[in-house]
This record gives sequence, structure tokens and C-alpha cells, in this order.
Amino acid sequence: MTESAFPGLSQAVSTLRASEIRELLKLISRPEIISFAGGIPDPALFPLDAIGASYQRVLANPALAGEAFQYSISEGYPPLRDWIVGYLKTHGIETGPEQVLITSGAQQALDFLGRALINPGDRVVMSSPSYLGAIQVFGTYQPTFLSVPMDDEGVLLDALEAAFKQKPKFFYLTPDFCNPAGITTSLARRKAILDLAHRYDVAILEDSPYEELRYENARIPSFAALELQALAAPGSDGKRLVIYVGSLSKVLTPALRIGWVCADPALINKLVLVKQASDLHCSTINQMVACDIASSSHASQVAKLRKAYKERRDVMLETLERCLPKEVRYTRPDGGMFIWLEFPDSINGTELLAEAVKDIQVAFVPGSAFYATDVKRNTARLSFSLGEPARIREGIERLSALLQNKLRANRAA
Repeated sequence: MTESAFPGLSQAVSTLRASEIRELLKLISRPEIISFAGGIPDPALFPLDAIGASYQRVLANPALAGEAFQYSISEGYPPLRDWIVGYLKTHGIETGPEQVLITSGAQQALDFLGRALINPGDRVVMSSPSYLGAIQVFGTYQPTFLSVPMDDEGVLLDALEAAFKQKPKFFYLTPDFCNPAGITTSLARRKAILDLAHRYDVAILEDSPYEELRYENARIPSFAALELQALAAPGSDGKRLVIYVGSLSKVLTPALRIGWVCADPALINKLVLVKQASDLHCSTINQMVACDIASSSHASQVAKLRKAYKERRDVMLETLERCLPKEVRYTRPDGGMFIWLEFPDSINGTELLAEAVKDIQVAFVPGSAFYATDVKRNTARLSFSLGEPARIREGIERLSALLQNKLRANRAA
């Protein structure tokens, strides 16, 4: 039976399509393919010894083991919420456990927020390009997307204000080393965006999965931290509009599925009810293990990842600078996992991928997947998180040669 043949699907679900990225991840298992497709952590860098030891400590203690495998509260394991509160404080976000909900990864947080905030037809503002997973999950609640283009400092303010004038429910963005473009929103742009949000009463959904993966330059305060500073100043409007979404997936391991929402308690209380209706609570033993590892070795794990990923980013940037045709533009991220390519209009990213996989055994993600509206097909996302430096260099050299040949042929035509 084909998918379309099943009767009774809702309108929202019937329009869902498989993620291009999920399909491309299948290529990673083919050893001949040099893949820049999957924006996922390198499993060789997982803290496996610490994870194994933590599970053993829980299982060896009958009282802890009983708690670990029992039902638990929907808000999340209290010691883990306390750790998150302390972690956020070091980032300038003064909060309390009553303002934190643990979710099954940041993706579930986005789903719950979509469910809580979006009615069919509501406007939702997205950066352009934007995270495919957010476009997909919000799309299931049938909003009207408003896309705002970016430059090297983040979304363009005039376009954002025009979108805010249409009274959207919220503005979604990843301000640090965003997926897919690798762009970091500058401090000046963050302050201006926050001012616009409070002027037009629009919530900001700040998705920060890559915040710790910074390889150079100083950390920029989050929207959540900047808003709390503003709320403490005389003349504040008193409104808490920033919803902060965090995750341990990129630092510890995705399989633990630990994400969280930090927001106004009134919103958190409603999200707890959504959690109860969805899956009751996250895996207790996974929360206990994540809390144990985060408490003991979060900083050392971050340091290890920064060193490894910085080397890979630097190799990719050096090879792009040396080999890429000058007609192709690319971003230079301060951190994260991604570099964004923009080709001349004559190059279609999807068509280029098919040629690259077939002819040079290189994979990437066509950029068209990352647009809620106004799709630009002459784009692509490269991820440097999985490849060893020598393999990254070889893959970029192959891709650059393919692009040189295509552009030469286009000029001759």
C-alpha cells in the first residue's frame, strides 16, 4: 500500500514529506562516499566510558535503580533541572527549576511549542534559510510562514519589522552558528531584534543547540540573557517574550534525548500539560545518567569537541579558499557544524548532488530543503563534524573540481 492510499489522514499529516537530510544519512554507511550531509556529532567523540560507568552506578544501587525505571514527574528529573538552572546562570540566564521543562531532545520542545502556540493560519516568522526540522514540525500545525533573509550578522531588520507588523505568533531562529548557514547573529543585531520583539509584542523562540561549539571570538549573550537584563532596567515593559530551547545532544550524545525549554512559568505550566498528554515524561534513567555526566564532565567534553571540530572546520575552510571557484560564495562560521554555499544561478544544488554522488562519491545537502518559502535552489549545506581532516580535504577538492568543470561548461554553452 502506498502512503497516499491510506484513508482518513489529516490534512496536516498528509502533506508531510520525508526529510532530504534523513534520506541522505543513508549514504553515510557507504564507505566510498565522502559525506558532508549529516549535521550530526562524531560518535568517536561520545563520552562512552562515562556513560557506561554512570549506568552501572545507577543499576548497582537498588534505590536508584527503582527510581530510574519508575514513572516520574512530567517536568523532568529534579537534579537535572537544577543542573540546567546552574548551567544557564553561567550564561547570564537567571532562572529557577519551575521555569524549566525537560523534553525528549530539542525537537520535542519545538513540537510542544508549535502545539501550544500555533493555530492554523497563524503567522510564524523564520530566518531564511532556516532549520529544516523546525520548518517541518511547525508546518504540521499549518501556519503561514513569513521568511526573513539574512546577511553575515543575522536577519535583516527592515524585513523583520515588516514581518512583525503582520502580528505573527513568534519568530524562530538559531542565533549561534545556525543550521544550515553557520551564521551567528551579532550582538548589535540581537539587541535590535529584541527591541522590535517588545515593540510589536512578538515572542522569540531561541533555539541554541550549538552554543557551546564556539571555536573563536567571544561568546555573545543569548536573547534570553539580554531580555532578563532589559527587564531589570527602569522602564521595562515587564514582558518575558524569549523562549529558550537548549539541548545536550551535540555535547553528550543524541541518544539520551535531553532537551529543555526555559520560559515564562505561565508557558511552562501549559507545556507540562502538553508533555503529560504526549509521553508523560522523558526516560528517567537517561535523565539521571545525563545529569551525572553533565555534572562531572560537561566542561571537559565541550573542550574535547571544540578542539576536534575546530580542526575540521579549519581544514574545510582552507580547502574551500584554495580550491573553490571564485564564483561560489561560502560562509565562515565561528563555530557549530556547518558551512553554507551559494552558487551562481546556473547551478542547481539538487542536480549537483546527484552528479556528485554518482561521479565523485561526495554527498551534501541541497540548500532548497532549508527554506519555508521563497526557495533558493543554487545553495548547499556542508557539515564538517563527521569527517577526518584528510577526508574533508579530499572531498572538498573533488567537489571543487566538479564545480569548476560545470561552470566552465556553462560559460562555453
